[in-house]
Amino acid sequence: MDFKHFLLAVHLTKGIGPATESQIIMVLKQEKPLVEFFDLANLVDLLDRFSIRLKIDRLGQKFAAAVEQAEDYAGHFLTYFDAAYPERLRETYQPPLILFYRGDLRALQLPALAVVGTRTATPYGLTVVRQLLPPVVKSGCAIVSGLAKGIDVMAHQLTFAERGVPIAVIGTGLDQVYPKQHRLLQEQMGRQGLLLSEFPPGVGPHKSHFPLRNRIIAGLAGTVLVVEAREHSGSLITANLALQANREVLAVPGPIDALDSVGCNQLIAAGALPVLTSSDIIGAIQWLP
Repeated sequence: MDFKHFLLAVHLTKGIGPATESQIIMVLKQEKPLVEFFDLANLVDLLDRFSIRLKIDRLGQKFAAAVEQAEDYAGHFLTYFDAAYPERLRETYQPPLILFYRGDLRALQLPALAVVGTRTATPYGLTVVRQLLPPVVKSGCAIVSGLAKGIDVMAHQLTFAERGVPIAVIGTGLDQVYPKQHRLLQEQMGRQGLLLSEFPPGVGPHKSHFPLRNRIIAGLAGTVLVVEAREHSGSLITANLALQANREVLAVPGPIDALDSVGCNQLIAAGALPVLTSSDIIGAIQWLP
């Protein structure tokens, strides 16, 4: 088994999550050139030298099953150590060890704006996206979002309409569709944009997946735009992750009595850049990819 498929097997092993993968990445960044042969016992010994405990007796059978999966997997995937892995994402907290993908990886070489917001978008929020996003798309940056209802899907559709470069990060395997009504858009994303997930084929939606997805959205983009967000919403999680990664966070102000604008108004009060025009967004984008 080559190194790339070994890492895929590690990722597919039940019981190894993002925190452990982050530790594995840290160790392999230092030790990979010194290691000629990779198996689970070898990895456990290597981690043990860094006082990272991985119980081989608990994971052995699960890893063996994951090896079979990895050897049979015929789809496209990136590892953290691949040259095509996005550098912005490498810089973030607990970057994914594996990214499954469909589409054109050249999208990852572009400057990127993440557009996030509520699934229950109001007419105001949808109007904001329709008015502000087209000039941004035409400026040449990729648009990253989560293929969810509301603001996400509007951002993706407008990016396609303006012949831009859309990137969607989903919280399921690439062969799963959530919500179901986005099947055609997801298929289009895999053909004409870029579809990404850290979840392997067959994995369906779960509430724990979406904060993990959000960290990838925040990590891929140099700038994050929050259009509408309730207090304690997933969009605010994405914004906070972006701030932790030293990314620029923008927010669209809204009425003070509108529940779907509470999160945006709070972000602005805390120092996020208020967005009133497309020029505000274009001026804040980190143009170096």
